[in-house]
Amino acid sequence: MKLTLNKKYINHKLVKTTSFIITVILIIFVLVASHEITHHSVGKTAQPLNECLSTDSLPCTNGSKEVTAQPFIPDQKLNDQQRFLSVIARKLPTIPQPNSYEYILLRSYGAIFVNPDVRIKLPPKDIFANEQETQEFQSTLTMGHVDQTKDCYLQKSAADALNKARNLQKFPLKSGYGSGDCTRTFDTNLRFWHKYTNNQTLAKVQQGKETKILGLVAPPGTSQHLWGLAIDLRVSNQEQRKALNQNGWFQTVENDVPHWTYIGLSEDKLPLFGLKNKIVRGISYWVTPL
Repeated sequence: MKLTLNKKYINHKLVKTTSFIITVILIIFVLVASHEITHHSVGKTAQPLNECLSTDSLPCTNGSKEVTAQPFIPDQKLNDQQRFLSVIARKLPTIPQPNSYEYILLRSYGAIFVNPDVRIKLPPKDIFANEQETQEFQSTLTMGHVDQTKDCYLQKSAADALNKARNLQKFPLKSGYGSGDCTRTFDTNLRFWHKYTNNQTLAKVQQGKETKILGLVAPPGTSQHLWGLAIDLRVSNQEQRKALNQNGWFQTVENDVPHWTYIGLSEDKLPLFGLKNKIVRGISYWVTPL
C-alpha cells in the first residue's frame, strides 16, 4: 500500500514538472517569436525614416504616422553670403564660380533655392539648354491650377499658396489670361528674350558686362517661370502684398515689378537664409547676398 502511494506521488510530480517545463518552453518560444517580429518590423521602417529625417524635410511619413523634422537653417554666426551659400550647396550639385555666367544668374534669380518646401522640385541647374531639357524637368513636376484662370499652372504647393492669397485679396495676372504669366516653355522664354533684346546683349550678360536686362527679361533657359515657381501679377497695394507674403510669395528679381517668386517661408525667416531686403522705388525685394 505504501509503495503504491509513493508511485502515485512520483507520477504526479513528474506530470507537474513536465507541464511546467513545457509551459516555460512555450513562453520562451512566444517571446522569441515576438522579438523577431518586432525586430523585423523596426528593421523595415527604420531605414526609410532615417533617410527621411536626414533630408531635413517637412513632413516625413513612417507608415501611417507622420514624423516632422526641422528644415535646415544655416549657422547664424555666418555672414549673409555664407548662410545663403550653405543653403544652396544642399540644393545644387555644384556652386557656380564667381564671375561666371551661372554665378551671375544665381545672383539674380537664386533666391528660390532657399525654399524649404519638400513638395516642390527645384531644378538641378540654373540654365536649361533647350526645350527638351526643359520638358524633361517639367514632366517630373506635380502641378496645380491657379483658380479663376483658364490655363495658369504652377507647381502644386505654389498654386495652393497663391490660391490662398487670392482668397484674401483679389489681384489679377499681369496679362489677364494665363499661361504666359505662369509656367512657361523654353520657347516662350526665348520668345520673350527676343521681344525685348537680342543675342548681342546675351553675349554681354554671359561676359558679365550687362546685368540690368536681367530685371526685365530672363535669358533663354534661365527663367524661374520654367520651374513652375514664379508668376507675373498686377499688384497695386500693400494689402495685396501682405496676402502674398503671408503665403510665401515675394518679389525677388530686382526691378521686375510684376514678377513674384514662391519662396515658401514667412518674411521674418528670410534673413535666416541670407536673403537681403532691398527697397527700389518703393518696392520691397528679397534678393540674394551675392
